[in-house]
Amino acid sequence: MSVTEPRSNHNPKNDSKARVRRTSALEMVDRELAETIGAVDNAPTLGLHHANMTIDGYSRAAVQTYWRVAELRIGFDLGAQPWDFMALPRYFISHTHLDHIAALPSYVARRRMMKMDQPTIYLPESAVAPVDALLKCVSRLDRGRLPCSLVPLTANQEIELSRELVVTTTATRHSVPSLGFIVWDRRRKLKPELAHLSGEQIRDLKLSGVDVTYELRVPLIAYTGDTAPEGLDACPDLYRAKILITEMTFVAPDHRKDKIHKHGHTHLDDIVARRNDFKNEVVICGHFSTRYNEQQIRRWVDKALPDRLDGRLQLWI
Repeated sequence: MSVTEPRSNHNPKNDSKARVRRTSALEMVDRELAETIGAVDNAPTLGLHHANMTIDGYSRAAVQTYWRVAELRIGFDLGAQPWDFMALPRYFISHTHLDHIAALPSYVARRRMMKMDQPTIYLPESAVAPVDALLKCVSRLDRGRLPCSLVPLTANQEIELSRELVVTTTATRHSVPSLGFIVWDRRRKLKPELAHLSGEQIRDLKLSGVDVTYELRVPLIAYTGDTAPEGLDACPDLYRAKILITEMTFVAPDHRKDKIHKHGHTHLDDIVARRNDFKNEVVICGHFSTRYNEQQIRRWVDKALPDRLDGRLQLWI
């Protein structure tokens, strides 16, 4: 499969082929584990590095969708599982269509085979029981255990991954229950009104029980999975994340947007209509319909968005 590597300084007028980027597990696990896993080239990925984060993955409607943020050790959706992605300890599943979840049993089984800790799978609450039943069925067929932790999620929920990382959920609009996710960097900062105080004075205030800091959150990564544009509009923070990963399933001008929206997808025209809403530093659009080839997608996008959102829009085809 021929794929290109998006670049953060992409110039839409000079689109050119680039080598396929396949990120080694060396970037996210220690050397010993990386040597154990090796690099098996079993699924295509594209890659982009921005704001000290590496985004790897691939998405094509009805085929397969999977994403990784290596530095944060987080994955989104499991339509396939590149071998190198096995080292991720947690995945957030947006919804249960097969092109987004088909590789879940393989991922769990491979981690068990490699004697790795059981992974944590976050997914919409309504999907937990069916997915648990699916894993039990596959376990009987495979005659092997599939140990993992299934964590139910609802909209407007917060998951604390570490002192610095928090994930929040947002309802998206699709044909089955679905969620989007935002990964936040969370820090404590000294309150501005105390900036004039000395270190000793600040210490004394803390010892007296005064809270001298406030919480600052910065949205790092936002992921929508499949959604009609209402899913974007319902959560303004999606438009503020440094990197937004979303879908643009349909691009042909003559495809009916009312039908597209009814089935929970986004059209190129929906992106154009919201071009001023995107405050993101990078917007990655994928999940293109298999009705289109790469040349058609690029031609229609460049006609509608010749500046590619001032160079921020990345097409993952």
